[in-house]
Amino acid sequence: MNNNCEFKNPNLRSSELTNGLLRCGQRALLYANGMDEEDMKKPFVAVINSFSEMVPGHMHLRELAEQVKNGIWEAGGVPRETGTICICDGLCQGHNGMRYPLPSRDLIADSIEMVVEAHHFDAMVLLAGCDKIIPGMLMAAARLDIPAIIVTGGPMLPGNVNGNELFCSSELREFPGRVEKGEMTLEEMLEAEKITLPTVGSCAHLGTANSMCMLTEVLGMSLPGCGTAPAVSNRRKRIARASGRRVMELLKENLTPRKIMTRDTFLNGIAGAMATGSSTNLVLHLMAIANEAGVHLTLDDFDEISRKVPFICNLQPSGKYPIVSMDACGGIPAVLKNIESQLHRDVMTCTGQTMGERLDQTTPVENDIIKTMEKPQKAEGGIAVLYGSLAPDGAVVKQSGVKPSMYHFKGKARVFNSMEETDEAVSQGLVAPGSVIVIRYEGPKGGPGMREMLSTTSLIMGRGMDEEVALVTDGRFSGATHGPCIGHISIGHVSPEAASGGEIAVVRTGDEIEIDIENRALDLHVSEEELTRRREHFVPVVKPMGPALKKYAAHVSSADRGAIVEVK
Repeated sequence: MNNNCEFKNPNLRSSELTNGLLRCGQRALLYANGMDEEDMKKPFVAVINSFSEMVPGHMHLRELAEQVKNGIWEAGGVPRETGTICICDGLCQGHNGMRYPLPSRDLIADSIEMVVEAHHFDAMVLLAGCDKIIPGMLMAAARLDIPAIIVTGGPMLPGNVNGNELFCSSELREFPGRVEKGEMTLEEMLEAEKITLPTVGSCAHLGTANSMCMLTEVLGMSLPGCGTAPAVSNRRKRIARASGRRVMELLKENLTPRKIMTRDTFLNGIAGAMATGSSTNLVLHLMAIANEAGVHLTLDDFDEISRKVPFICNLQPSGKYPIVSMDACGGIPAVLKNIESQLHRDVMTCTGQTMGERLDQTTPVENDIIKTMEKPQKAEGGIAVLYGSLAPDGAVVKQSGVKPSMYHFKGKARVFNSMEETDEAVSQGLVAPGSVIVIRYEGPKGGPGMREMLSTTSLIMGRGMDEEVALVTDGRFSGATHGPCIGHISIGHVSPEAASGGEIAVVRTGDEIEIDIENRALDLHVSEEELTRRREHFVPVVKPMGPALKKYAAHVSSADRGAIVEVK
């Protein structure tokens, strides 16, 4: 019997629930959950799970959470599992549902803050697999700054479609355009749908989900191998269990996320993104995570590193191989070893070792999947930042797959105020070769929610227009985009956006737009006098939205600052 009601070290946050005469009600509630007096003495660890029966990348997280909890119990903690939001970008593509994933990122961070602060957890393990959930959890980890570790769900295995054993869903996105052109039958497409995604896990290519999984490992917030181990592998389960044990050591060491995620760490994260050819969405997410960690990042940081760190990974959709192929030949440690000269080695990781100490244990790899800085896939990093009269505050292009012949493009604007308008025009053959498609009012405020233009780029690629048109938008692109964003030119994140009165708002069909990736330029060739006249008559388009999106639109920043929610 504990006569003084002091169950645990008062320095532990959870002592607010267990210690003291006046906490009898709180202890009673904990006993109701099956705890006993011995549990009251131990640290309480939040296991934040984003399990969902709707999302393949999260379908298996319940099983991984059990492994995490086993590890926490083994190491002397009391795990308590709770859930948060999970939205699948893939299911949201091509309709208004895509307005919600990006706003959910900040809502996830808020929900974790609320449950962890309200219940005074001592540490946390966060489980996620897909696009906005991982950055939302990293934002929460940086904000709360209690010992934390991320367990990502891992990639699914590739499908086998028409004898291609490395088939990824990014290729499937082209099929509707091929059906429209008569290059394949509807029946062939319907059959391919059933076998493209053969297992649970995040989509098999380097989309935003796997980009974030790998980034989390680069940032030192997950254990080695966590970024690429297949979702269905027994190694994934072992990593989860080890993460549960390790978070208890982080608590003893007082090693918190802000001690791990320093500015140098974020610069390493950018370098990793450039080397792998990761999704342009990482620009938004890295800036948002850094903001929560109190670290200042700008678009210039991304472009400066892109000039120094080449694109060395031959991964779909910008290359040939799925993520599991990269995992088999060394994963993220092998990639980082090959760009070691461009990394800050002294940053800490959740292992308790520095990045340099981890890399000293890594063997260099050179093959068709992971190349070297001396013999890269492309000489510059995967992402470039453009500025100019059409994007005074910047725009982003995934240059890793843009064909060299398309690095410079000049054409007449074909302007649309929504993705749906654009898709209809492309489907009907109303976009002429040589056009620069402009899709506006799809930004963080104007969308709201900054939808991905995946349906548009898929239609363009499927119709064989990948070297005939360019695409510029204040929206964004899926990491899964295959075709115009990768094989051609698609430029997103144009800032300021149309809803904020950016230059993209006054572009008219027929205006000349010039894109120069090598010189990092995006220009509208219209006189300042004419633009001034247009601005005088500018009235922004306001789209219908429900309460959640209204709140988001009222507080979200521009894309060049990470589309972060700001409350003054």
